[in-house]
Amino acid sequence: MDAQNRCVPRRQSLSLSPMDTDTKKNLIGLSRDELIAEMATIGEKPFRAKQLWHWLYNRGETDFAKMSSISKVMQARLAEQYVVLRPQLEREMISTDTTRKWLLKFDDGNEAETVYIPDEDETRGAVCISSQVGCTLTCKFCHTGTQLLVRNLTPAEIVGQFMVARDAYGEWPTPDDQARQLSNIVMMGMGEPLYNFDNVATALKIIMDGEGIAISKRRVTLSTSGVVPMMKRAGAEIGCNLAVSLHAVTDDVRDRIMPINKKYPLAELMRACAEYPGASNARRITFEYIMLKGVNDSAADARQLLRLLKGLPAKVNLIPFNPWPGSEFECSDMKAIRTFSDIIQDNGISAPIRKSRGADILAACGQLRSESQRQKCSRLSERLAAGIEDEHHKVPAE
Repeated sequence: MDAQNRCVPRRQSLSLSPMDTDTKKNLIGLSRDELIAEMATIGEKPFRAKQLWHWLYNRGETDFAKMSSISKVMQARLAEQYVVLRPQLEREMISTDTTRKWLLKFDDGNEAETVYIPDEDETRGAVCISSQVGCTLTCKFCHTGTQLLVRNLTPAEIVGQFMVARDAYGEWPTPDDQARQLSNIVMMGMGEPLYNFDNVATALKIIMDGEGIAISKRRVTLSTSGVVPMMKRAGAEIGCNLAVSLHAVTDDVRDRIMPINKKYPLAELMRACAEYPGASNARRITFEYIMLKGVNDSAADARQLLRLLKGLPAKVNLIPFNPWPGSEFECSDMKAIRTFSDIIQDNGISAPIRKSRGADILAACGQLRSESQRQKCSRLSERLAAGIEDEHHKVPAE
């Protein structure tokens, strides 16, 4: 079966003109407290926010007129001032292995990609969500890293990605945990989540709220390339699982393939992992390790990885490199990958070899890259070359 590439209309509340979207506030992406405050501005009590929360996030409803527990008079008032909108679905692609990728357009014309990765039995799977348009970082093996950062995504744009996925699979109202196909969320799409901490935290708290979308924190994983100052805060305030994009076991190699290591070297990164709140044998930290031929895949590298992980509740995901146009690396030979895995597992640490999914639609690990016209990129590149720090490259205040 060939990969499918098709356009699908988005689900939205009303037929809206550009003026409507400019003047009406989108309720998606507001935290509980923000929704309560918003209702207070129109003279409504907190119970109204509770009603809306149920309709927005449990039922997935976008049309106020269909919110049957709200009076028709109130429905009309809400429709005058607010909208309920997802990101616009520009294109959907379905891999031969049933991985599905959505190209989503936001109000300013920028785009990002979201991916659903089914388990092998295809009864459950994870939605891989983006946190930025482009990426703050420039990891040499990652296609996304070739697209310079345009901007951070808002809570509405982050939550909206998962809601678009639920629309596609018809998982409204929120099903019981055991009945869900979209069972997990991984913040592993475009961007570095910890450089967009506040928006990511707000979005994940909405997603994890038990009265709405209701994905439990044990089914949410946030991946970071190692923004050390924000890791402890992420564990304390969000409390989800942590994945660390490690990919090298010496500072020399990691400096070369992941420039963030020059700012936060391995010793600091591993110390932050040891201090991550909630990490335990029951909630191990996942270390992502991409297998690059002749770069980081030797038996000596595997033994050094064991030394780095000593004493940590850890699991290692070995990722065969997924090539993309213009990439300078090759994937390690399968024999080398298996040898690497055996060394780690023989010493008591799980090290499965991840099966590549969605490579035929560039949906595999490290392959995401939007097709949007990025006018800000050239200006950003000039600023970085001049040594001027861009606001999106700053570590958020602790």
